[in-house]
Amino acid sequence: MERPANPGADSPVELELTVENVESALYQLYFDPDMERKNVAQEWLTQAQGSAQAWHFCWALLSPDKLPEVQFFGASTLHTKISRHWSDLPTDQHEGLRIQLLDHILRFSSGPKMVLTRLCVSLASMALNLIPQAWLQPVADMVRAFQPQKPASEGGPGAEASQDPHAHCLALLELLTVLPEEFQSSRLAQARRTQLREALAGEWAVVCPMLCQLLQSQDSSNRVKDKVLRCLSSWVALDVPLGESHELVQDCFTALSDPELFDTAVETIVDAISQPDCQRYVDALVSLMPLVLGLHDQLKAAVQDGDMETSHGICRIAVAMGETHSRVLLEQVDHWQEYLALVNMILYCTGIPGHYPVSETTSSLTLTFWYTLQDDILSFEEEKQAVYLQVYRPVYFQLVDVLLHKSHYPSQEEFTSWSSDDKEQFRIYRVDISDTLMYVYEMLGAELLSNLYDRLGRQLMDPQQSAIWQDTEALLFGFQSIAETIDVNYSDVIPGLIGLIPRINISNVMLADTVMYTIGSLAEWLADHPVMLGGILPMVLQGLVKAELSVSSVSTLKRICRECRHDLGPYAPDILSVSQDVLVKEIHKSSQCMWLMQALGFLLSALPVDEILGRLHSLITPHIQRLDTLTQHEPDPSDKQSIVHILGLLSSLFTTLDINRQADDLEPAASPRLPPSQTTQHPVVVVLQQVFTLIQTILSKWLDDSEVVEAVCAVFDKSVRTLLHDFGPMVAQLSEMLAQIYSAFPQASALDLARQMVHIFAGDEHHISNIRGLSELLTSATLAIFQQGPREHPDIAESFMHLHAQILKRKPEFYLSDQLDKKALFYCGILSLQFPETPTVKAASLFFTELLPRCKDMPSLGEVLQRDGKLLTETILQAVGGGSPRSLTEPFSEVLLSLNSHCPALLAQWLKETLQTPGFPSAQVSTEQKHTFSQQLLREQSNKRHVKEIVREFSLLCRGLQGSGFSEY
Repeated sequence: MERPANPGADSPVELELTVENVESALYQLYFDPDMERKNVAQEWLTQAQGSAQAWHFCWALLSPDKLPEVQFFGASTLHTKISRHWSDLPTDQHEGLRIQLLDHILRFSSGPKMVLTRLCVSLASMALNLIPQAWLQPVADMVRAFQPQKPASEGGPGAEASQDPHAHCLALLELLTVLPEEFQSSRLAQARRTQLREALAGEWAVVCPMLCQLLQSQDSSNRVKDKVLRCLSSWVALDVPLGESHELVQDCFTALSDPELFDTAVETIVDAISQPDCQRYVDALVSLMPLVLGLHDQLKAAVQDGDMETSHGICRIAVAMGETHSRVLLEQVDHWQEYLALVNMILYCTGIPGHYPVSETTSSLTLTFWYTLQDDILSFEEEKQAVYLQVYRPVYFQLVDVLLHKSHYPSQEEFTSWSSDDKEQFRIYRVDISDTLMYVYEMLGAELLSNLYDRLGRQLMDPQQSAIWQDTEALLFGFQSIAETIDVNYSDVIPGLIGLIPRINISNVMLADTVMYTIGSLAEWLADHPVMLGGILPMVLQGLVKAELSVSSVSTLKRICRECRHDLGPYAPDILSVSQDVLVKEIHKSSQCMWLMQALGFLLSALPVDEILGRLHSLITPHIQRLDTLTQHEPDPSDKQSIVHILGLLSSLFTTLDINRQADDLEPAASPRLPPSQTTQHPVVVVLQQVFTLIQTILSKWLDDSEVVEAVCAVFDKSVRTLLHDFGPMVAQLSEMLAQIYSAFPQASALDLARQMVHIFAGDEHHISNIRGLSELLTSATLAIFQQGPREHPDIAESFMHLHAQILKRKPEFYLSDQLDKKALFYCGILSLQFPETPTVKAASLFFTELLPRCKDMPSLGEVLQRDGKLLTETILQAVGGGSPRSLTEPFSEVLLSLNSHCPALLAQWLKETLQTPGFPSAQVSTEQKHTFSQQLLREQSNKRHVKEIVREFSLLCRGLQGSGFSEY
């Protein structure tokens, strides 16, 4: 775009709406390097498009001497006016506008293409405004307007325009293509959309023969044929009857032989046969079947020539036909051989040679087809189903072979050369294959597992076959896919499979990974058949020492320790020995080390109680010693991650080490959870008491580091959650430590740990004084933070609100103490409701829903509510009225419901006083609307859903969103 001769020097905001000034603003938008000036120009041009003068200046911008960018803006402006400001145009000007538009489309029929398209879209938008009342036959009129014109001297629309029939034909096709597209993208009321859809579908009778004629004509250029195909795609989206257009769709198949038209023809055919409405035209579908099958030779040739684009396109057509209409075509019993041939054609596509996604990308298109076909077959009544199964079960057995072959890894060297993106796509592809195999099991049942087992047995017995590791891996992958989600406990081949696995050479990493995952998928079966553990565990431990098998070996050991823990006693020394070794040598990444510790927690839980402590000591002693060494150093960032890692190991171990679970597991119905022992302390408590001084030392040096404090708190948090009342001996010293660290350096993790202790021990007479003292001290320290300004600590505010909600729930008597400043707590809750962070607001809402029911029974709380309840109400209304995100209306509505349930008279008074303020909570709501809201709210004292709806609607009103469509979100 060249700069206009006289662009003007003024800022666009100050300019009059003249053609010259529009051009100047466009120049500024396209070429000015200053982003601020570009934005100013953009804003001014948008305002210009919305102005009344735009109806007039747009035509001047379309003048032949203007630059293409200027002409494009003129055409876009025209579309904006017609689509958004149609009612501004007097009815008597409609005909003149239509003639002008047609004339300009003819003028621009030879280009520029972007201007022509916008003009066509403008005329399409105009047609949608006039059909059917004011423009009865739009398509026929458009076709007539594009007929070859009389000589220029005789006048008529387009007389001055290009007389190129080829260009006129392309322009007409462009217009007919954008007409349905404009309909699909327009915002229309449902009734109007239905009316227009029917009117446009009636026009198909004019469009279809013309498209047929152009596609069949030898005189039509490939550009015209391409445009015909695109036009058909556009119209089929309107659900035009396949019965009326199947001959045109048949003609599209001839275009597949032309490389220039192939891609467009594929899109058009797929669009045409993918319309669900097509199922009403069974004869038309059946007539298309030979044409689809006729592509098989072209498909095979493309595969042999390595022409991925052609094979991909033909596969899309076959899948669209087979998947969209599988049930209808299955029911055409007279044509069962044709449909079987189509299924086999799709099977050929599934098994297309090459590794996905490096040398082929087609096979993945077919996987959902196999779900659909199977679902349809299994949905028939039993008698019919038996017939279909007889025909299609052999196909599904072939499919299993094909899928296992497609899941093969390439050679190690080739796989190493793949990009990380290709490897990830291949991983996802195998997951899809795994899902398909699991689904196929529903049709083939136990016979499928027997088939896989027999093949695996033959392979492992034959040295030549077993040398091809990919074959073994694929068969195990098939087993694992099924065993992961299907209950294989009753399968008679699993014992044989467990017997075969130790014969597999796991020197190849990919094969070893799959062996590990396969064993993991059989963990529940092993729990029922513990005699088989001895043959399989050594392989898992062999994998555990290899860093490259980290994820698979550790996750498998964890599954075995969780499911089979009661039968692992004889193997515990070996498991612990190998695990200790890999942990000390740091073979695995931190996250896998945590899984491994969880596995060992399960294992230790099932050992005899008198044996656990010794095993536990030998397991954690190297880590405690390392922690001790690190603690003796001055704080150093390089040591921090090691400290956090070791504390994480302890947390993970204590998450699953629960000796009481033995009773739950062995006799779930008869034996209650073991009571806390009066003589023997829990092994975890013994260990915690032994390392308590060390932990205090860590805290003294790292108190200002939230990550270390969080890791320390997590050790105790996991222990409390797992041990419950068995943690009792630690309560006093932990309470004291928590109070000390929080007073020195307040952190949210300490409050969260205190909340767990309140939850479990607040009702225990032995510990109530410790818990009360801790709660009061934490409260006092946090109130000091709120006095200084809590906005920098939303996590502390959130955890503090959760702590007090728990206190009110478990031990509201704490609130009778003079040590708790109820007035300050109430005010902290109100401040927390005003935080921008959603979790903090939700926690504060929970605090109030727990506090308000207690106000009747506790005079001191009742006094605070009387005094500050109005402020609470005002704060919530301010938030609902726009001060907080709309997603928070639910917790706010719960507080309002609680207020209405427990102090309705007071709430009525507060609502009246706060809502009478003009413009509160929003200038968008009237006095009447506020009164209606109050009345609706006060009527509901129990129905949470109704209150939520009332508050939600009021919030939308306050934000000016009522009836905008946003209320659906």
